[in-house]
Amino acid sequence: MRQTDQTAGRRRGATIIDVARVANVAVGTVSRYINGQTIRRSNREQIERAIQDLGYRRNAAAASIRTDLTHMIGFLVPTFDEFHARMLEHLAHSVRQTGRALLTYCHGGDPRVVAEALDFFAAQRVDALVMDGTAEVYDRVDDLIKHDIPIIFYNNDVRGLAADRVMVENQRASHRIVSHLIDLGHSRIGILTGDPRNSSGIERLAGYEQALSDRGITIDPALAARGNWRMDGGYEATKWLMSLQTPPTAIFSANYGMAVGALSWLKENGRHVPEDISLASFDDVAIFRLYEAGITAVAQPVASIAETITDILVERLTEPSGDATRNVILECDIILRGSTRRIN
Repeated sequence: MRQTDQTAGRRRGATIIDVARVANVAVGTVSRYINGQTIRRSNREQIERAIQDLGYRRNAAAASIRTDLTHMIGFLVPTFDEFHARMLEHLAHSVRQTGRALLTYCHGGDPRVVAEALDFFAAQRVDALVMDGTAEVYDRVDDLIKHDIPIIFYNNDVRGLAADRVMVENQRASHRIVSHLIDLGHSRIGILTGDPRNSSGIERLAGYEQALSDRGITIDPALAARGNWRMDGGYEATKWLMSLQTPPTAIFSANYGMAVGALSWLKENGRHVPEDISLASFDDVAIFRLYEAGITAVAQPVASIAETITDILVERLTEPSGDATRNVILECDIILRGSTRRIN
């Protein structure tokens, strides 16, 4: 399920995405049809019927504005961890289906490298840019938008910019998984937090705190240990939590990297999951299924994120829509495994 919010736009007519939905084909197939490329006869007939039924009209005047398209899409990522590597795989595939290529740049969390990357993408004349938001380069990203380069944020937002966004329900999913721990009898629940400058870190912490407040549990600031999304950060944060005079009976990690760090510390110190402590994580990765108990986790819909980004890209590059921006929120699944247990 997705929630969509279109802002700053008047009621619009049928778009290429609507045509794809009614014709039951990929957006890239409709794009190839519109641009005169060869597609299967059955697809062509379905698309033509959808166009007629919807009264779809391509905005030829708007489309003619961009005659210098390079068919390259920039993809700016902070790291190639499990989540971002999967995003790259799915996004490269879905973008390729539209006849475009993905140009990738990894900045490692360094704002100077982010700025260099943005200059690189501008020099390569990418048609659009997909990026995990970082607020340090607000002005530079705003400049790209003003030069008609569409920007799509995923994972982390940069508020105030006229960009499209494809995010997941960070706060609600965190609330749900922490509520599950409370349902099992846990009231002293630690959290391994991400970077407080990131919107995903802010929202996951907010979901944790909201779950506690909703059940009348006092929020103890000592139970929030910052791990900065990293495995070593999760290790040190778990060490801190378990050194408290009254340690938590359960830990919620705001991402899988910190959860792996937590597992490392617990194993080194003879603590067993879930016998000695329950553990749940945002992000579901293959290693969680291989762990003996299995790790309870929030599963992000990575393939759907990539497909939604691609749909918006095609719409932006085929049907420019002025100042309207799109904000899509995708639902996450909670995967229950053996790492959480009921306590008295």
